[in-house]
Amino acid sequence: MTPISEPLLDGRSNVEERKLAARVAELGQWFHNLDLHGVQTAPDHFLGDFPNVKWKQIAGSIPQDLSGATVLDIGCNGGFYSIEMKRRGAKRVLGIDVDDRYLNQARFAAKTLGFDIEFQKGSVYLLGDVPGQFDYVFFMGVFYHLRYPLLALDNVIKKVGGKLVFQTMIRGSQETCDWQQDYPFWNKEIFRNPDFPAMYFIEKSYAQDYTNWWIPNCGAAEAMLRSSGLEIVDHPESETWICVPINSQRNGRYILDLELEGKL
Repeated sequence: MTPISEPLLDGRSNVEERKLAARVAELGQWFHNLDLHGVQTAPDHFLGDFPNVKWKQIAGSIPQDLSGATVLDIGCNGGFYSIEMKRRGAKRVLGIDVDDRYLNQARFAAKTLGFDIEFQKGSVYLLGDVPGQFDYVFFMGVFYHLRYPLLALDNVIKKVGGKLVFQTMIRGSQETCDWQQDYPFWNKEIFRNPDFPAMYFIEKSYAQDYTNWWIPNCGAAEAMLRSSGLEIVDHPESETWICVPINSQRNGRYILDLELEGKL
């Protein structure tokens, strides 16, 4: 006698859940742990329930009601932040990534959960291909994977019509200080101060990941955000800042364009 599949609490059967789990596995290793109707995409993540553990500290800094808002999720990975923004009612959410595996995962997750989210392949260096600006731009967990991080950040600024939500790995000092406007050429002491803004360059690999290139300390992360014309308005957790552009243009020209023309 063939056993009858027991229905789950949401009306699905065990057979349907097994099919869902099989499809999740087929899509490859996930970095975002998403809850797809009870199926976890990365239950054994080395960081725990990631990125939800980080999101819990950030969520209160983002309005619960995003009705009418537009969102750009740069380096969207499996789509966690894109989905969270859609949950809050964002009118349009666009996630971009250079990795087809992550994009396929994100599309599947959004469809499974019933969210209308756009996902497309694209590079942070080629954001000019993305028309317009967005009310919220998420730039999470990408910065330290870039060989040219400040170039990327200056490029991201052009897409920020409202707020930037920025996150990067931090190593070294977690402290920040108020530094003088200038220092004499022979002053070498400031560079011995562990709090002085600094970036650690990874020549080979870090955490078994050859795409980890530049990892800032806290002082460097905040200094670069300010240097790109951003004002930090919130710092909800140790690796995340929420910023608004206040000085990203000079005489109507973006900092990046002026730099590339040698006019900055």
